Amino acid sequence: MTGKNYIGNKLSARGSKTFRTFNPQTNSENDTVFTEATTDEIDEAVSLASEAFKTYCNISGEIKANFLNAIADNIMDLGDTLIKTYCSESGLPEGRAKGERGRTVGQLQMFANLVKEGSWVEASIDTGIPEREPAPKPDLRKMHIPLGPVVVFGASNFPLAYSTAGGDTAAALAAGCPVLVKSHPMHAGTGELVASAIVKAAQKTGMPNGVFSNLNSSGIEVGEQLVKHSGVKAVGFTGSIRGGRALYDLASQREEPIPVFAEMGSINPVIILPEALQSRNESLAKTYASSITLGTGQFCTNPGLILGIKGEILSAFIQNLSNEIVKIEPSCMLHPNIIGAYENNKQKAITQQNISVVADYESDVQTNYARQTVTTVEGETFLNNSTLHQEVFGPYSLVVQCEDTNQLEQIITKLEGQLTGTLIAEDGEAKNYSQIVSALQNRVGRLIYNGVPTGVEVCPSMTHGGPYPASTDSRFTAVGIQSIKRWVRPFSYQDWPNELLPDALKNENPLGISRLVNNIQTREEI
Repeated sequence: MTGKNYIGNKLSARGSKTFRTFNPQTNSENDTVFTEATTDEIDEAVSLASEAFKTYCNISGEIKANFLNAIADNIMDLGDTLIKTYCSESGLPEGRAKGERGRTVGQLQMFANLVKEGSWVEASIDTGIPEREPAPKPDLRKMHIPLGPVVVFGASNFPLAYSTAGGDTAAALAAGCPVLVKSHPMHAGTGELVASAIVKAAQKTGMPNGVFSNLNSSGIEVGEQLVKHSGVKAVGFTGSIRGGRALYDLASQREEPIPVFAEMGSINPVIILPEALQSRNESLAKTYASSITLGTGQFCTNPGLILGIKGEILSAFIQNLSNEIVKIEPSCMLHPNIIGAYENNKQKAITQQNISVVADYESDVQTNYARQTVTTVEGETFLNNSTLHQEVFGPYSLVVQCEDTNQLEQIITKLEGQLTGTLIAEDGEAKNYSQIVSALQNRVGRLIYNGVPTGVEVCPSMTHGGPYPASTDSRFTAVGIQSIKRWVRPFSYQDWPNELLPDALKNENPLGISRLVNNIQTREEI
């Protein structure tokens, strides 16, 4: 580990501003000194990416697949060095580190398979009819093409799966876009190790210099410069509403506005229907105590809001949840800044009028360990106080006691956009709450039935996004193969000579991909 930036394939540290990462378990700084990227280094990295794009956008799916698979192999080859660095910079346990590494490698391999097969470009062909009256019909052929250099912001809570070689980077590279990573300062060492794996893979598979760069930053300046740079064509971000919205606004104010695909805050409402509460009260309390505290509550899908109909059954659930959650041993948060924000936001929530703290871990905890908390409030109070709607990032959840089904629907309707919504119901119960389900569908990107929101399966059918502020564009997912669509745009060729068309659109279909030809899906030649 050098503490330097990767400007394309070259290590560079021209700046004077330095920083270290922090080990929250030992409550001390790590050894390596990292150098923040300078304006000149940023300019050089973007220039290299722009030049690389000219070649990389036309590289075959098979060669891109080799590149992505080589990255996956190289990450695994980092072995225990990567795992130990991950743990020292995050406070997360070894099992979590290895699990996240597996997910990261799996995502890269998934996109490799996608681009090697090739049908993801969604080729569409409408052959011409020169003899058509009163006007000839032109020959039109459409496919997805890459946008250009993409900036990816590393996420604080996922040092691997949502960071340097995470889902955004894997999808952008698969699409044909060079990537510039703004490394997260909390895990810059993990980022540098993974960046070395990407650069090594790029060199081994003959990728153009500049297809990937990794830039260190201790604050917001490097990220701001990257988003405003004219050579950057899109941005991927996972983090807070405040951070994502700031980047979105910067990108919108450019002379040439660019898309920002930001996955931001979410409290992931959970609706527990009466029959389910009656029959599974204790087991649901235990399940949700575990979900609220999983990973110290540091997941974007943490169940921060639980809704039910007021009454003795809901009161019993609240008591059971309180009893179960304080049995769980607290765990370490990612950084002193993270736990500081958790305590501040929690304090802001619990000091609101008419809110009751029903569970609060009271025993002594180690430094940077978070105390889990459950609160409750009446439905009317929740409706009239938007502060209670805001995310408290950590092991915290609010139970809202609704007067009736109408108030429950009203609350769901007035929620901001969310990543997930969960319905807990007995067999046949949900059909009596169709309006609740409909209201929930309009506010979330994914509906869960009789489960927990924590855990995001990486597969083609996953939607990880939702109405603002869950994400800046609810039409796209940040997880799964469909996330590649964020980094491409549709492009049509009209009356273009067959020999000059890209292989995906040629009459003979040399790639053997599935195409929509005159409104029929086929792999046949024309």
